[in-house]
Amino acid sequence: MLEIRSVQKSFGGLKAVSDCSMKVNQGSITGLIGPNGAGKTTLFNIITGFYKPDSGEIRFQGERIEGLPPDRIFHKKVFRTFQVTREFEQMTVLENLMIIPSQQAGERIWNTWLRPKRVKEQEHELAQKATEVLEFVELNKLKDEYAGNLSGGQKKLLELAKSMMADPKLVLLDEPGAGVNPTLMRKLVGHIRKLCEKKGITFFLIEHDMDLVMNLCDPVIVMSEGKKLAEGNPEEIKKDQCVLEAYLGGQYR
Repeated sequence: MLEIRSVQKSFGGLKAVSDCSMKVNQGSITGLIGPNGAGKTTLFNIITGFYKPDSGEIRFQGERIEGLPPDRIFHKKVFRTFQVTREFEQMTVLENLMIIPSQQAGERIWNTWLRPKRVKEQEHELAQKATEVLEFVELNKLKDEYAGNLSGGQKKLLELAKSMMADPKLVLLDEPGAGVNPTLMRKLVGHIRKLCEKKGITFFLIEHDMDLVMNLCDPVIVMSEGKKLAEGNPEEIKKDQCVLEAYLGGQYR
């Protein structure tokens, strides 16, 4: 589904991503791990159009997307979350979801005068879909709460719910487990699995929580110094000597 070919990106004299190549297969939950500064988030920024690579190719479903602006990539059904959640704090949880779908009739001011019935019908449809999504991630009781009042873990669930409103084919999650307590973490992992298995959504995620990665992801890709160091199933990664030396240390010895 996603293919990264010999991608490079430098910031001044710092080479953040260096001749990096990897693939994400359709229907997989692929983990991306590595030490701080390995280039993981920079790679996500390149895939989703926030950065343009200095060289190399990014192909999504066979189509080159490197250099496209983020909104064009979003319209190709690629959704991305960030390390720090980016909710609209002064809008309700429900409203945060309803704003996600693109090309809504109400976005054009003249439609509120010329096609008010269509605007109202679409808003009703979106509210219904958002309510179903909130029930799926178990946030329905908080639908009228301001998003800024949610806990860190609840905001991560809201990010996942926002991705569902976009009907994505590929979701890139940047540290979904950061700041999430164990109870909400189990919910988050369960929801990701269900979305992959039942909705056919492909996930590509960066994570430093090794228990989450080893229990959820297959395959696991390891980045170090801007390039792919290793790839394999969790058991293979745990035993890879290069990975142990570069990142995992003694945790899995």
